[in-house]
Amino acid sequence: MRVKRWSSVVLVMMLSAAVALTGCGSSNNGAAGTNAGTNGGENTPSASVQDTLIIGRGGDSASLDAAIVTDGESLKIAHQVYDSLVEYKEGTTEVQGSLAEDWAVSEDGLTYTFNLRQGVKFHDGTDFNADAVVFNFTRWSDPASEYKFEGDSFDYYDSMFGPDGKRVIKEVKASDASTVEITLNQPQAPFLQNLAMTSFGIASPTAIQEKKENFKNEPVGTGPFVFKEWKRNDSITLEKNVDYWKEGLPKLNKVIVRSIPDNSARFNALQSGEIDLMEDLSPDDLATLEANSELQKIERPSNNVGYVGFNLKKEPFNDVKVRQALSHAVNKQAIIDAFFAGQAEPAKNPMPPSLWGYNDSITDYEYDLEKAKSLLADAGYADGLPGEYTFYAMPVPRPYMPDGKKVAEVIQADFEKIGVKVNIESPEWATYLDDAQAGEKDDLFMLGWTGDNGDPDNFLYALLDKDASNNYSYYANDELHELLVAAQTETEQSKREELYKQAQEIIKVDAPWIPLVHTTPLLAAKANLKGYVPAPTGTEYYSNIHFE
Repeated sequence: MRVKRWSSVVLVMMLSAAVALTGCGSSNNGAAGTNAGTNGGENTPSASVQDTLIIGRGGDSASLDAAIVTDGESLKIAHQVYDSLVEYKEGTTEVQGSLAEDWAVSEDGLTYTFNLRQGVKFHDGTDFNADAVVFNFTRWSDPASEYKFEGDSFDYYDSMFGPDGKRVIKEVKASDASTVEITLNQPQAPFLQNLAMTSFGIASPTAIQEKKENFKNEPVGTGPFVFKEWKRNDSITLEKNVDYWKEGLPKLNKVIVRSIPDNSARFNALQSGEIDLMEDLSPDDLATLEANSELQKIERPSNNVGYVGFNLKKEPFNDVKVRQALSHAVNKQAIIDAFFAGQAEPAKNPMPPSLWGYNDSITDYEYDLEKAKSLLADAGYADGLPGEYTFYAMPVPRPYMPDGKKVAEVIQADFEKIGVKVNIESPEWATYLDDAQAGEKDDLFMLGWTGDNGDPDNFLYALLDKDASNNYSYYANDELHELLVAAQTETEQSKREELYKQAQEIIKVDAPWIPLVHTTPLLAAKANLKGYVPAPTGTEYYSNIHFE
């Protein structure tokens, strides 16, 4: 890639223009706007072109090591820093080459041979090659790896490729410096879809070896942006990778991602010019947004579920009748009417209706307090549940839940009508996720999921199989497990679809969750922001974004 070198005359002109622009709005960031890299670096520089993007989001990242996280806020940043072997085409879940230029699959579906892109460098200047790929896969899969540091768990690897002792992936080896061969123990229909996930971004082995535990705070990949700085609960700064292997990208020189938990404050920051793009617009602000010609509305394709999970490790939530009773006590439509401004629909399954394999014939638990009381009585709790229970409500807005605390208060009031007392707690986001995963402090919890790869497996197996590390309900059903494993190994989609529909029937009866909503997430941006294509997975590259 060619790097621009400006003459001293041009630099003086640019600095003069920057001074003239002072006071035009903090979103310009005082940038001289070189727009370096656009169209391969052939454009004449313009001092009026903004080249720093400031994004406002509801919560901070938990970690910047893509392999050890499952939360969207962490993965959004990781997506800019790392590349995977394969990736999704912009705005879709269709797989295309990335660090692997192409690949071949054996007739039995057990061996994938990837031809790697040559000449790619990690941000620390070390070479990307087959040995680097093997290092990463070994780290993810080996429970005894010396590069699995205290507190780390590779939950996505376990969820997508099976836990230790039941791995889908048998071996990963380097045939030569630019060829990797991955051998499976059994065919996996969504294998390539899984590999394209941000969690399997290839990190610099040298950086992991040198930084050790601190790698989670200072990530190094091959992606379009280089990590620069992380101010906890404030901002993360990324800078352009001038040696990025995709010619002409990224189009921005810098991206600053700010954490602004309050929805109104985040929207005010957009309106005042403090930020350029905001995630998770409150539906209450939609009318104001649409009336402002200097702003634009952006809709993310609906591919999510927000839910209340029961902790089956705790009594009495290990009783299916109790779970069914509470499922009848939640007025989903009233919640949607109050908090979602028409941008959501009630959920009855743990996967969205936009996904193939969705079982629309299932009947939801209707809102019926008398039915709820009757089921509690059948379970031996005619006077309601004894004691008080801890209900974890999300402290940050999410694409499927703009205000978790307010929704939790509505559910709390409905539960009280049937004699169930819950106390709402909302610890800091990273602590919240740790607690929900451990399942020791919460009796019920609110979470959600945005699909990672366009396959039902990513919802049903990843979240509700007995072997899945993202199964925070600790729900286990052997019949369901057999169906989900069979669906993974079946290559004919029509047969997989039938297996997933059967799985949803089982989940409906067992009620490990109260599925609440499927949403169309809203984002907002300045009207002159271009090139942003929201992904159904919730994570997209910022490399095509630019300003008019």
